[in-house]
Amino acid sequence: MENNKILIVDDEPDILEFLKYNLEKEGYEVHTANDGEEGVMIAEKEHPSLIILDIMMPKMDGVEVCRNLRSKPEFANTIITFLTAREEDYSQIAALDVGGDDYITKPIRPRVFLSRIKALMRRSERAPLLEDEGNTIRLGDLTIDKERVSVIKGAKTIELAKKEFDLLFLLVSKPGKVFSREEIFNKVWGTDVIVGNRTIDVHIRKLREKIGEDHIKTIKGIGYKFEF
Repeated sequence: MENNKILIVDDEPDILEFLKYNLEKEGYEVHTANDGEEGVMIAEKEHPSLIILDIMMPKMDGVEVCRNLRSKPEFANTIITFLTAREEDYSQIAALDVGGDDYITKPIRPRVFLSRIKALMRRSERAPLLEDEGNTIRLGDLTIDKERVSVIKGAKTIELAKKEFDLLFLLVSKPGKVFSREEIFNKVWGTDVIVGNRTIDVHIRKLREKIGEDHIKTIKGIGYKFEF
């Protein structure tokens, strides 16, 4: 692993010990912090490739930590995932809206947890596969040119409406990241535009029809992500 550092930030010592033990068994270098402020300091010192944040913490909660780190250029591409209570949709949405990439629900089962962490770390290692040239994104056989508002898959040009294109460009900009519905509305339609609740779903359906069913995944109750 090029950078196998993981930072866990949680105010519950038992959870920290449990997660640290399981991750170190898999060969990761694990750093821990007991609150948000300490988490930010350790992140700035160690520059981990993955940060795991609990949401409810003293001094600075997980959402604030994520917002703080995302404001710094050096953490723009760091994978950040949250620990949230099951069925806490509002917490999960808030976590994604400030720049979180994913979330893991409690109670935590070791095998499921490690599987998710390995997938997130692979995503970090695969980042060079995404060629981002500002207005153009290339991912596998997909080329998306924002300036020309064009999409090419293999040798075939795909015709998309403007909002379909904007939605695809957003999802592809961070493969694997879960975008909440609210974040999609804000970034694609803008906060001053009123659209119906089904608008995103209709555009997602049309995108799947045009670029294939396999890439755009639905995260029930939360939003969507693009997988390559």
